[in-house]
Amino acid sequence: MKARFEATLNALERRNRQRRLMPARGLDFTSNDYLGLSVSPILERAAMDALDRNVPLGSGGSRLLRGNHAEHEALETEAARYFHSEAALYLGSGFQANQAIFSSLPAAGDLILYDELIHASTHEGMRLGRAETLVFPHNDVNRAEETLRSWRASGGTGHVWIAIESLYSMEGDLAPLKDLDALAMSTGAVLVIDEAHATGVFGAQGCGLAHGLGAETLTLHTCGKALGVSGGLVCGSRVLIETLINRARPFVFATAPSPMTAALVRASLRALEERPGLQAAAQSRIDHAQGEARRCCGLAGLESQIIPVIVGDDNRTMSWAGELQRLGFDARGIRPPTVPRGTSRLRISITAHVSHPEITALFEAISKLLEEGK
Repeated sequence: MKARFEATLNALERRNRQRRLMPARGLDFTSNDYLGLSVSPILERAAMDALDRNVPLGSGGSRLLRGNHAEHEALETEAARYFHSEAALYLGSGFQANQAIFSSLPAAGDLILYDELIHASTHEGMRLGRAETLVFPHNDVNRAEETLRSWRASGGTGHVWIAIESLYSMEGDLAPLKDLDALAMSTGAVLVIDEAHATGVFGAQGCGLAHGLGAETLTLHTCGKALGVSGGLVCGSRVLIETLINRARPFVFATAPSPMTAALVRASLRALEERPGLQAAAQSRIDHAQGEARRCCGLAGLESQIIPVIVGDDNRTMSWAGELQRLGFDARGIRPPTVPRGTSRLRISITAHVSHPEITALFEAISKLLEEGK
């Protein structure tokens, strides 16, 4: 058996697709710590305050078996208010939250209609669930509507769940939320919106891009990106949240997140409400990065803090990433199967850990690589 796995790893190595752990080094153009909260005095003080209040570091069990703590419930109450929903549920990770949603809410006879670039965690949830699944081309609302109506015409009678991300983690582009909202309203579908990379960066006080839509929505807000901690918050109607508590195996059978992390997420939400400068500073860096990416590299149509530089070839992608790391920029190469074949890329993430001049230096270095690649 060992030989089989070694052969698999060797095959990945020959194609330059073997994943390896590597330490953080150089300027941070890779993480999702968009606001820099993970290492901020804000969360340091919140941690010390929680310790002073005897908030436990571990939960000791699942939420349904004594692992539930007042900090979990306080976070869920505040998150529901902050994200403008009836209720919220805190889980151990965004991945776990998507598994919970799609494995337990859509039933047999329902349809999950999903964007082709939806996150792997959604695919895992759909795989574990009983609903039918159909894909539509990325951000193509017309094709989504055609697919949905064709399913109805062929006899589909169940509920429809439209699964999208508000900001896509590898493309860096935004979903056409208004058009998708109109589609969901006209067809009675539920919009399930993964706000992982929008939370904290976009929307009023960083609440994301989904607030104010007319259709019924279920939103996921991960806490390990701009919020700087860990976990995932599912926000929606009270009946959907109660259903997750009763039926979602990734919630029912998992050890509860640490009450300490819940206390820290609460502090992050308060910081976003009380310190608009966090979001303003992030937007300033994003605007500067997009401008420099256009000027130095000819990249257009950029919409967010995630800037993909498409290289195409796996080997060249990893070579360029290595060269940038040698120059002091922690930029990573992304290859299939994380992205479609032929679209290997440098995924540039604009974080609070870099300055405007450092952003300029990065894109000038990428410009030289692009010129050499010609």
